[in-house]
Amino acid sequence: MSGGVDSSVAAALLQRAGHDVVGVFMRLGSPGESLDGMRPGDGEAATACAAPGGSGVPLRIGHQGCCSINDAADARLVAAKLGIPFYVVNFKKDFGRIIDYFVGEYNAGRTPNPCVRCNDWLKFGKLHDYAAQIDADFVASGHYAQVLPAPEGGRMLCRGVDHDKDQSYVLFGAPRERLDRMLLPIGGMRKPAVRALAAELGLPVFDKPDSQEICFVPDNDYAGLVARHSPDAVRPGTIVDLSGRILGEHPGHQHFTVGQRKGVRVAMGEPVYVVRKDAAANTVTVGPREALLAAGCTAGDANWLTEPTWDWTPCTAKIRYNAASVAAEMRAVAGEGGAGAPGAARVPDIEVRFAEPQPAVAPGQALVCYDGERVRCGGWLR
Repeated sequence: MSGGVDSSVAAALLQRAGHDVVGVFMRLGSPGESLDGMRPGDGEAATACAAPGGSGVPLRIGHQGCCSINDAADARLVAAKLGIPFYVVNFKKDFGRIIDYFVGEYNAGRTPNPCVRCNDWLKFGKLHDYAAQIDADFVASGHYAQVLPAPEGGRMLCRGVDHDKDQSYVLFGAPRERLDRMLLPIGGMRKPAVRALAAELGLPVFDKPDSQEICFVPDNDYAGLVARHSPDAVRPGTIVDLSGRILGEHPGHQHFTVGQRKGVRVAMGEPVYVVRKDAAANTVTVGPREALLAAGCTAGDANWLTEPTWDWTPCTAKIRYNAASVAAEMRAVAGEGGAGAPGAARVPDIEVRFAEPQPAVAPGQALVCYDGERVRCGGWLR
């Protein structure tokens, strides 16, 4: 339970369906906040937090965003309204891994997606381990996606009914074997219906705005966060054109991402975009929009939710969260790395070729391939 309307309605729907529901808030350690002493299994603290007006532990209020102290208070109020137990699990140490990943990717010249990693490593990773500790049969969330029976047996991950809010893209990394233990109660609903049901149920978060920012970058200053965590890595470099001619200087390649137009601050007599970054040389290459177009791409560290296909197979592909899916073909190719014990078969990478060239295919972002509404596979753009 994140304290938002989606997970609150998900909990209410599960309760209405007859499930024995336990609310869990993941404490990640947002900037300027502390919530010490709350750990998995802290029954007294959880009871105090769930009781209306209960103080639980001392709180220091910081920014209001995803997984903040204020969100924890909202989740507590909803749990009290529903009459369900409410626990706060302290994942702050584990969350440090996501921040390290974020900083490392930017320093390597890539554009990371920490929300996908949070789902992979925490919400449908470590949280499943916690669920096993309390003998829970399922882990549920308020994502706009669906887990449905697959034609070949088992379960499959599919888009949410509300395509404007669909979050199947950020769930592609959920292990295939854990789909049987995932519940996504609002995946068959549209957002207005979710808010209407929350109001009908008297949930205090029915009109709470959706969180927009990355929770550990509330000011959206990604490069500033990278500089604070790795001050020696962010340093001035050159901006060059496609021929290598120096056009100007930048304060650090971490300030830019492939496809960016605003803030480039060089004059070429036409609109210019960031075409690529070279972290080793600390250069940013700019050029016209047509230089951004890519006929295809490859993705590694892949997660296959269907059996890999080694022949070109029609699909739709999505190269970033806020992009539309586009017509493409995909196939499995020999992996350069990824999961598996030493000596075990490598997980295949994904190769995609687009029906029409696509702009701003940024290394480090996620590629997700669909068969209709079903997620086939996903990986990280190389």
